[in-house]
Amino acid sequence: MMISLYSAATGMSAQQFKLDTIANNLANVDTTGYKKVRAEFQDLVYQYIKNAGTPTAGTSRLPTGLYVGHGVRLAATTRIFTLGNLEQTGNALDLAIAGDGFFQVQLQDGRIAYTRDGSFKVDSGGNIVTSNGLALVPNIVVPTNAVAINVSPDGIVSAELQDGTIQNLGTITLVRFVNPAGLKAIGDNLFLATASSGEPIEGTPGQDGFGSIRQGYLEKSNVDVVREMVDMITAQRAYEFNSRAIQTADEMLRTATTLKR
Repeated sequence: MMISLYSAATGMSAQQFKLDTIANNLANVDTTGYKKVRAEFQDLVYQYIKNAGTPTAGTSRLPTGLYVGHGVRLAATTRIFTLGNLEQTGNALDLAIAGDGFFQVQLQDGRIAYTRDGSFKVDSGGNIVTSNGLALVPNIVVPTNAVAINVSPDGIVSAELQDGTIQNLGTITLVRFVNPAGLKAIGDNLFLATASSGEPIEGTPGQDGFGSIRQGYLEKSNVDVVREMVDMITAQRAYEFNSRAIQTADEMLRTATTLKR
C-alpha cells in the first residue's frame, strides 16, 4: 500500500487539531486574562532505503541517503504568556498585572489555583473573591463601613471608612513559575501547578521581576485575531492539500488495478 495515503491522513488529522486550537483562541478573544495556545507538530519516523555514507563502487560513498517519511504527529500545545492589552474599567476591584505573575485563589477543595483574571468582587462576608466566589489568597476582608477601596501598585490594600480614616486591609502577593507553559488549565480562567511548571515562587508586586498591580484595569486576551485568521487559512489549505494527496494516491492505485497484460 502506498505510504502517501497514511502520511496524508496524519496531515489531515494534524490540521484538524490545529483548527480546533485556533477556534478555541478565537472563542476566547474577549476572555479576561486568556492566553493563546499554539499547536506544535513533529515529523514521524523515516523508512531508510539507503543510508548516507553507504560504500558504493571503489572508495566512493553515498553523499545523501534515500528515505521516505511517514507523516506528522501532534507534539505539544504551548500556551503563550505574553501580556495582553490593559483596558481601563474604573472599577476599584478590577486588577491587572502589568508584567509577570499570577493571582492566587483557593478552590472549594482547598487547593490553590492561579489566574491572570483580576475581575474581583466582594461577597456577603466582605471577602474579595472571583466571579465564581473563590477567595483571593491571602484573604482580604473589606469592612462593611468602607466607602472606597485602594490597591497600590505593590499590592497594599486599604479602605477609606465612613469616618474618613484609612484602614490597611492587607497585601496582595503574586506568584510566578519557572515554566508557566507547564501549568494545567482547568477552565474558569484558572491554572494549577504541575511538575513541569515547577513550584510557585511568591513575591511582592513590582519587585524581584514581578509585575505591578494596576487598579481599575483588566488584562484582555493576548489573541491576535488577524494572526489567527491567517493561521486558519493556512490550516485549511494544508488540509485541502493533504486531501488532494489522498485522492491522487487513490487514483494511482485505481490505475494500477486496471492494468491489463
